[in-house]
Amino acid sequence: MKVIVIGAGIGGLSAAIALRAVGMDAVVYESKPEIRFQGAGLGIGANAVMALHALGLGDAVLSIGKQMKEVRFVAESGKLLRRVKPEGAGRTNEPDQVIVHRGDLLQLLLQAIGPSGRIVTGKTCLHVEQNGDGVKAGFDDGTSDEGDLLVAADGIRSAVRAAILPDVQPRYAGYTCWRAVVQADASLAYDPELFMEVLGCSGRFGIAPMTGRSIYWFACVNAAAGDPAMNAATAADLEHRFAAYPEPVPQLLAASHNTRLLHHDIEYISPLSRFSYGRVVLLGDAAHATTPNMAQGAGQALEDAVVLAMRLKRAANWRDALVAYDLDRVRRTGRITRLSGRIGRVLQLQGRWPAAIRNTLLPLLPQAAMARQMDFLYRVKLDKLV
Repeated sequence: MKVIVIGAGIGGLSAAIALRAVGMDAVVYESKPEIRFQGAGLGIGANAVMALHALGLGDAVLSIGKQMKEVRFVAESGKLLRRVKPEGAGRTNEPDQVIVHRGDLLQLLLQAIGPSGRIVTGKTCLHVEQNGDGVKAGFDDGTSDEGDLLVAADGIRSAVRAAILPDVQPRYAGYTCWRAVVQADASLAYDPELFMEVLGCSGRFGIAPMTGRSIYWFACVNAAAGDPAMNAATAADLEHRFAAYPEPVPQLLAASHNTRLLHHDIEYISPLSRFSYGRVVLLGDAAHATTPNMAQGAGQALEDAVVLAMRLKRAANWRDALVAYDLDRVRRTGRITRLSGRIGRVLQLQGRWPAAIRNTLLPLLPQAAMARQMDFLYRVKLDKLV
């Protein structure tokens, strides 16, 4: 069986690896002229580590990532609000959660595909046709390719999804975010084992140490979509905005003056009722783009890839496989999208009184109740493919 994969991001590359592992011919088409290893830090949850183990890459990602041993939420005064032990941290036989650079993860996936893997760059998919015999992808240069199935892994603004579901559009979550990776020097006051989020009146600031004294930071503030002032903001502007936050926030922003900041309005896709449409199947952000509050964007794409390959391997035919894929993935990813949205609305409370109420109630939430709320996330069964 030949599968056309549209998009060479984390979802597309992991899908190609998984499909090849179960004996299928997978060819990847990427719209950009080359695969770009840009980006910033990326949270890889315990479930994502399990998916990478299924692809034969679990040990490799643990070797390039920084294990999350503790997460702390603090107020802008520096007061500790809550400590959370991530799933797997220090627990026997449970996968770790790690922070990696997005570019490093893409490199790892690309190496796993190897030189024999077919990846074609500079090809933008414009339209898809399907019939009883197969599916055909047409590209912007007038060429086309035919296969048995097509996997749309072309991101939140998926052209393939837009052709099938023209009314489904990304929705703005109400806040915008800057991200960067900087190198820590000896004067920086930070704990290399600690992931921290500072919750205050001016927005949310996250700090995640990575390997080699690199630190990934992000800052999220409420704003109108496409706000020109936010688009033009510099590290110096953010340093002024977060001046009252505890160290190392001001230090990190001061160290970022000569660093390129990544800036994006935070968007998501409202949960869909299905991901498969005939011979076309949506995967990753094309299917279920979510806000980043649970660090599950990459993780759910990796799960998609493993489950899709697993179902195609087990099923009597591709139709049954895609029905099973929908049953496995639609409800789970929809739940994650909705929960991540609710978490974001709470963490993004700004202004003196809303932030004060949030910071008063956060330490009072029962740990057992929070654990039950999150337990489903890491209880996923994935077949080993490699």
